[in-house]
Amino acid sequence: MYSCNVPVPADISRLARGLAAETLTATPRDRHTLVAKRLGDGDAAVLARRLRKSLDGLDPFTVHISGVEVFDRPPTGPAPVAYLAVESPALSRLHRRLCSAFDPIAGLEDDEYVPHVTVARGGDADRLAGRAVPDDAGWTVESLSLWSATYEESVERFSLPR
Repeated sequence: MYSCNVPVPADISRLARGLAAETLTATPRDRHTLVAKRLGDGDAAVLARRLRKSLDGLDPFTVHISGVEVFDRPPTGPAPVAYLAVESPALSRLHRRLCSAFDPIAGLEDDEYVPHVTVARGGDADRLAGRAVPDDAGWTVESLSLWSATYEESVERFSLPR
């Protein structure tokens, strides 16, 4: 499975790791990602061309971490899932744009899309709900990546023009 991801800066990963350390039985996420849109399986080069075309004209945009929330019943994997809630009208618009170019996954995308950075899963992850985050927790997105879930790494990066 490939996805279009927003690179998560080191300070946001540190925030997530610090929060996860406050759990006793949850499994912390060791690599922090922000999925803009799942793209499906297929040839990476073909998906990269389609993605590049879909991103044409996209400017850098900001995202803000508004707090810690919990998915009590995630569509896959153990529950609960504690996550950093992401607010960004531009990211939501990008998601809708990509849903027009790549079929949305039922139950996860389109109207059900919740932009987030997973902190921890299972166990007592729900104890993190409502935790405060710094007011300045956010960043300007200047690039996106084509992410391979199989290899757990970016296979191509797309810079956004300034």
